Amino acid sequence: MTDEAHANLDRLLQSGGVRLGRAQRDRLGWLVNQYGAPTFDDVSEGRRNGVVILKEPLSGAAAELFYRSLTPGCAVVIPRSENPGFDFLKSKLTEFGSVGPCGADGPHEMWWGGIGWSKFLAASDASSLQPRIVSCYPRGGDATAAFALRHSLERFDLACHIEAIETEFSDRVLCFEKAEFMMRMWNKFREPLLFVEAGAMLREAPLLPSYLGCDVALHKWNRWEMSARTLYLGRTKGAEMLLRSWQQLAASYPAIWEGYLLDQAWSLTSSQLPLDTVWLPRSYHALKGDLGAMRATILHDQQTTTLELGPDPAFASMVRAARRAGRTGARDAFMVMTSQAEAGNGISVILRDISASDAGAVAATVEAVTGAYAADCGGYGRLELSLCAWQDDVGAARDAAALARYRILEIAPGQRIANDFFAHHAADDAVMTARHLFP
Repeated sequence: MTDEAHANLDRLLQSGGVRLGRAQRDRLGWLVNQYGAPTFDDVSEGRRNGVVILKEPLSGAAAELFYRSLTPGCAVVIPRSENPGFDFLKSKLTEFGSVGPCGADGPHEMWWGGIGWSKFLAASDASSLQPRIVSCYPRGGDATAAFALRHSLERFDLACHIEAIETEFSDRVLCFEKAEFMMRMWNKFREPLLFVEAGAMLREAPLLPSYLGCDVALHKWNRWEMSARTLYLGRTKGAEMLLRSWQQLAASYPAIWEGYLLDQAWSLTSSQLPLDTVWLPRSYHALKGDLGAMRATILHDQQTTTLELGPDPAFASMVRAARRAGRTGARDAFMVMTSQAEAGNGISVILRDISASDAGAVAATVEAVTGAYAADCGGYGRLELSLCAWQDDVGAARDAAALARYRILEIAPGQRIANDFFAHHAADDAVMTARHLFP
């Protein structure tokens, strides 16, 4: 973008009261370069191009009219996409990616999508940045699957590393074994990494993730279940943090299936830094029997079924609605902020009733809470902010905070949050402690 285009974009965001962190602003600027000038959420009857920035949720007829006005030549950006009010429209669009909150400077999730992947898939063929393909299989097991993957790579002239590793079982690689392998590859190589499960075949060069320049890219089966069969990691701080979190979770909970552990690593990382995630199209995770298998970029050696991906369909029901909408969800901390306070204590702020409240009021309250913590943490070393639509979400958030022995505060959208909000409650805590010690 030219300096003038940057200035115009900044003025537009300021006029609409939209606050973005640097990583979110960079992604939006990239989209403007790809699609053209941005506009705010007018619902027009004509066909449109460019970037459309939505500040308020649309529902019913308005969402349908908006969807019909879009073309493959436009992108939709939702800078406050943590609000469930946007979920209906998102379900109608193709989800491209999301960027996590950026602390007090950009305290919202930013979602971006559009009408189909055709524009990016065509452009990615010219990408100059190529990933290193990595894969592993059990040492002493059948190497046929690994041979098939290596053979399919030959015509693309891509760097690769396919390795036999020590495993507990001769017929499969467990999650902690795969995560440890990926950590070794991260330390060994300097290129972006694209893990592809042994047995898969590459029909096209898998350049989409590196072309998009994201931290991490993966596919969500049924739009919510994260799969580790195709996993891209850029050479970024966010990618490394996600990988280390996944490795630690896998080592701690070896009996839990890898997709859910990857989901939790993603949620944890997204709450702590602006993780730039791309949700890969099905062509990067096609299975045998898919209607589009012949046009797939990566074809996995599995039949079209969900049984292999998630052994317990009810296991992660709590996260499904949020993951389909590309957000962290009420039962996970939406944002985690830390301070320089020496105290190891934390505080959990629960923002309730967000589905029944005005989207602007919810966004303003999020900004007020994070701004107050940045201005004066009150001595709390860690803030966890949870967004809850329903009372059972509030209960789950309270339970999680209680387990961590955090101070718990429950607030409502629109509630006044002063700059000394946290200092005030810290003072109350001190008074209560004194009364307990000296009744």
